[in-house]
Amino acid sequence: MAKTLLILVIFVSFFSSNLNAAQDSISGNEAGVTERLGKFIPLNLKFARETGDSVMLGQLIDKPTIFMFVYFDCTELCIPLMGGVSDVIKKTDLRLGKDYQVITISIDPNDTPEKAKRSKATFTRTFTPDQAKGWTFLTADSVTVFKMIRSVGYNIKQVGLQYVHPAAIVVVSPKGMVTRYLYGLSFLPFDIKMAVAEASKGIARPTIQKLLLYCFSYDPAGKRYTLEVTKLSGIIIVFIIMLFGIILIVKKRRKA
Repeated sequence: MAKTLLILVIFVSFFSSNLNAAQDSISGNEAGVTERLGKFIPLNLKFARETGDSVMLGQLIDKPTIFMFVYFDCTELCIPLMGGVSDVIKKTDLRLGKDYQVITISIDPNDTPEKAKRSKATFTRTFTPDQAKGWTFLTADSVTVFKMIRSVGYNIKQVGLQYVHPAAIVVVSPKGMVTRYLYGLSFLPFDIKMAVAEASKGIARPTIQKLLLYCFSYDPAGKRYTLEVTKLSGIIIVFIIMLFGIILIVKKRRKA
């Protein structure tokens, strides 16, 4: 019994250390997300809206807000991400601009309000005027952008003129507290509705989808995310061993 427990502890420690190593790798120089649930974004940052006027972030955050970080010349990941958000907005019964809002921030300091305006026109062309007002596109200098993405644990890596970055949206409360991360390029209306409801109450909740970030990496040559088979296989094997150890413990206890 004691020997089985020791083996299980060793493998649990091994599994935890591998997850921590993966977490450390994406919080350094690699693209990824280090969740900062319960932390607050800096509301004193100044951005330029797609209309060209300057605005403090604190002037915008007065309701649950969905943030996404893109750059407007990115066609492989950013366009599908914004398209996914646009689609789910039309599918949910929440009212954009009243129940919640969406803010897109460019991670490229070379992006301009003019580019932001064209991007907004593309993704809100089927929206009502009131809905379109609920989706704001922002640009800023590199220092401002870095402070913003660092506050939510959104890590990017520049490769030439391109940026390697994760596919994720971040939900914050009306007071600017990070409450939820949602990953991927498409989203379920139920997930958005729950995330907005939690944000309105200031409730921060993690998501199990976070593990998927450890299983995919960006392929600069192919400009896409690829499955890391070795890493995924290792996690699965460790999980099976842990499960087997638990089964052995339960069986021994029953016999006793």
